Amino acid sequence: MSLMEHGVVWPVTAVAWTSNSSTCPKDFTLISITEDGAAANFTRSFAIKSGYYLCYSKDLTGGMVVSDIQLISDKDSIPHGYCYIAEHLEAKASVGKKKRVCVRIVPVGSVDTAVLDIKVTAKSKMMLQHYTYVGDIHGYVLWCRKGHFSSPKPQAKPRSVSLDLHRLSFEQLSAPLPLRPSNPLPQLPNNKLSQRRHTLQNQDNVDKTPDCSSQGITALDGVPFSLHPKFDVQANGTALQLNSQLNNIRIKSFQDIENEYNYTFAVEESAAKRTRPSVPTGSAPSAQ
Repeated sequence: MSLMEHGVVWPVTAVAWTSNSSTCPKDFTLISITEDGAAANFTRSFAIKSGYYLCYSKDLTGGMVVSDIQLISDKDSIPHGYCYIAEHLEAKASVGKKKRVCVRIVPVGSVDTAVLDIKVTAKSKMMLQHYTYVGDIHGYVLWCRKGHFSSPKPQAKPRSVSLDLHRLSFEQLSAPLPLRPSNPLPQLPNNKLSQRRHTLQNQDNVDKTPDCSSQGITALDGVPFSLHPKFDVQANGTALQLNSQLNNIRIKSFQDIENEYNYTFAVEESAAKRTRPSVPTGSAPSAQ
């Protein structure tokens, strides 16, 4: 069953000329028969028996696809972004240059549509449905089919797993060994313990919390709480002084505030109304 029947359509990634099946590159499909049953052997003239065939590839490992195909004559310049197809021929074999096939190759991720198939017919009157006419070349007609293509899904590369991972079993894990200090203290008899060490051990037992952990001990444990004498109002009689000052506070009414801070601006008003002395404009009489 073909890829078309499976619903998977891969684009054409390369087009080339080849002499025969032996010179056809790997992963390329050689078009040896036309759609109307004739041999698809392109020759430059009837006197030359050996010719060349058209082949195409759908290998997406290179990450490029063919988005368009054109036929141009030797007098036309190649369009921008296009290139001539490759030639995989036998020694001393050549391809006619009167008409040349050029393709436009773009990255696979830059387009949504591309060339999906290429076919050749020997009779120009034959029409292929769903195919686009490219042009006539050496008595043959070149057709291409364009459309949306399916990108192959990336496959995960197999990874080698070591024998140690195969032997690993979480059900057979042994219990972890207790941690041991790197420099253990020498074991001494109980009767030879020094008085200092005995005192330190007793102090540690007193400081430990009921759960025998040091997480509940802080730096303020054991420090008594007391106020500084400066802020002890009952000791230095500051409270009585504050109470007497609070009792002497007189709450002023709005009228009291108006009477106390009332200002009529009379001085400013009289200064504004005062007229300035006039200055005579004529010159002073000269002394005789």
